[in-house]
Amino acid sequence: MQRILSPLPLPGIVSRRLDQRFVELATPQGMNFDFASPAMEEALVPASSISWQVFKNPVTVFVGGITAVVLELAEPQVRDGVWQHSSFRTAALPRTQRTGLAAMVTVYGARSKAEAMISAVNRRHQTVTGTTREGQAYRADDPVLLDWVQATASFGFLQAYHRYARPLSDNARNRFLAEGKNAAALYGAHNAPASLEEMDRLFETMRPRLRRSDVVFEFLDMIADVPILSPTLRPFQKLLTRAATSLLPQWVHTHLGLDDNHQLSRAQFAIVQSLAFAAERILLPSSPPVQACRRLSLPDDYLYRNAPAL
Repeated sequence: MQRILSPLPLPGIVSRRLDQRFVELATPQGMNFDFASPAMEEALVPASSISWQVFKNPVTVFVGGITAVVLELAEPQVRDGVWQHSSFRTAALPRTQRTGLAAMVTVYGARSKAEAMISAVNRRHQTVTGTTREGQAYRADDPVLLDWVQATASFGFLQAYHRYARPLSDNARNRFLAEGKNAAALYGAHNAPASLEEMDRLFETMRPRLRRSDVVFEFLDMIADVPILSPTLRPFQKLLTRAATSLLPQWVHTHLGLDDNHQLSRAQFAIVQSLAFAAERILLPSSPPVQACRRLSLPDDYLYRNAPAL
């Protein structure tokens, strides 16, 4: 284990307001989840994992989640499965909140609760079928599509943390991908990449299947404008959306028709890094990682003072 930067000492009123705002933004209405119980029950991955470090940063989780969805929507069967059977277009904020909560439960939730949630997701996927606008039949439980969705999520979260918060070695990134293997299998993604090499191979395999679509641009416009942050902070939301598309490989930009408006300038990159660095040091007592630490009788600042070699 190595020591890393300790949490920023914040005035009590500032800490409480940030914590309250986090709960409001991260919790879908009527879907409170208790990460602090059952006492001493382990998660799908241990507290000492790379995953617990990566997912504790709310800025890079937000950015990486957008990156993942863009890659998902680039695949026509996933695109229309999401767009035809979800509430993204009519209720973007609650849909975004539910997706974020699912990621947190998968990483920090007690194993029994995470497995129950994943089983519920799988049951919903079994009912999702249809035909793409190009006339291709799809099923949400198609193993190939499940592998792609898991890969895009891993790519997005990992790259966002690596690029904007803290650089990770190849070994650390390989460990992160390997740590997600068990959860991916529970979702039915038995061949999701467990290493950088496997990730590269899957991207090359999927490359011919990706297509430009107006849906991608509709999603990006929607996520930049959905009322996640207050109106005065909305420019930062747009900036983080651009940070997400900047993570995509250049060939994906070309495939999807993304232009310079979907890349960060040097000054914008520095701002995003500063936001991610600050988020890396702000301890939010109500956040899933802190609540999960309490479940395991670990100190609130466990993830901020101790980390595996990165």
